Amino acid sequence: MTTVLGCIADDFTGATDLAGLLARSGVQVSLRIGVPDGPPDDTKPFEVIALKSRTAPVYEAVEDARAALRWLRDAGAARYFWKYCSTFDSTAEGNIGPVAEALMANLGAEQTIYCPAFPENGRSIFMGNLFVGRQLLAESPMKDHPLTPMRDSNLMRLLEPQVTRPVGLADRLTVARGAGALKAELDRLKADGVAHVVVDAVANDDLEIIAEACRDMVLMTGGSAVAMPLPGLYLADGTLAADAPKAEAPRLAPETIVLSGSCSAMTNKQVAAYLATGAQGYRLDPAELAEHGPQAALDWLAGQDLAAAPLVYATADPASVKAAQERLGRDRAGEIVEQALAACAVAARDRGARRFIVAGGETSGAVTKALGVARLDIGAEIAPGVPWTFCESGGHRIALTLKSGNFGAEGFFTDAQEKLGAA
Repeated sequence: MTTVLGCIADDFTGATDLAGLLARSGVQVSLRIGVPDGPPDDTKPFEVIALKSRTAPVYEAVEDARAALRWLRDAGAARYFWKYCSTFDSTAEGNIGPVAEALMANLGAEQTIYCPAFPENGRSIFMGNLFVGRQLLAESPMKDHPLTPMRDSNLMRLLEPQVTRPVGLADRLTVARGAGALKAELDRLKADGVAHVVVDAVANDDLEIIAEACRDMVLMTGGSAVAMPLPGLYLADGTLAADAPKAEAPRLAPETIVLSGSCSAMTNKQVAAYLATGAQGYRLDPAELAEHGPQAALDWLAGQDLAAAPLVYATADPASVKAAQERLGRDRAGEIVEQALAACAVAARDRGARRFIVAGGETSGAVTKALGVARLDIGAEIAPGVPWTFCESGGHRIALTLKSGNFGAEGFFTDAQEKLGAA
């Protein structure tokens, strides 16, 4: 089947977030883990390629995105979406802007938009400033992110050092006047040489307007939510066939493992809430892992009832994370934890686990790699932007959910199990 929209995401949880929102249409969505080695096969109307480039060196992130673009072009896509975090996670060097400019160059695009708003998850943009709930980005917990601390809330100021062409704004007052007014403003900015346009959005209605105004752009960029209206627009105009195949969920054994590497404020609450239900949990300590490896965690896991969905976690408060990074180095501390959680995932699969709940972008990348997952079919959403997915691992069909750190309610780990149990 010819691909209608080709999507590139800068991390694994972001890719599943995007895929889950596209799948709300009921149409099949395929998520590839990394750029496939071979030519496109068994493609779906919506193809998403998950990279691990959010904090990679700029050159590497750009080359990975270009490789993904080549594969999606071969799959037949005529329109593309560059997906990054709804909190615009990046540094002054990139990688959001450099990747966007590289894709624009390859596609011959004179202009694109930037809209990381996700109102259902409390991400909104007003006069170019990004809010997390009622807090400005720079006043939210994201200011202390261990890899991409966000100390400015203004998206134009964040973007300008990352790109070589002018940056502009289409504000909420323009968006509120409708798709025609927004398109006219984008055309005016393009005539003035503005290639990169931040677009305000504070509600889902704004996203509908933005998607309608920008649907014919060869490249759109943003968080997942601005792409959510696209399937409906494509169905309405015949770009996407009305009889496009629908997604189906397989039946799986109940054995489950919960793995949490995220140290976000929400994941800390989710871990605490899950342990409060009486769930069994094992906390990974980076210093101990550096000295002794993950064997103690694996021994603990071997004694657990997987039908009771035990939790292995490295989730901790910012002070503890900082202390571990100072002792071991930022990259080393993260790698140690990721490797341990990945080892636990494989051990759990080999003991019969067929349902995997994973929290954290870097953790999700490590777990999917360790499980040998190359492709995911997208299922039902557990929370906005967090779906169950289905794939093959070690000769077994498994269910896997990859949760971005700040997504989901406090009861997410329980909600996930209930959602799949009811599927």
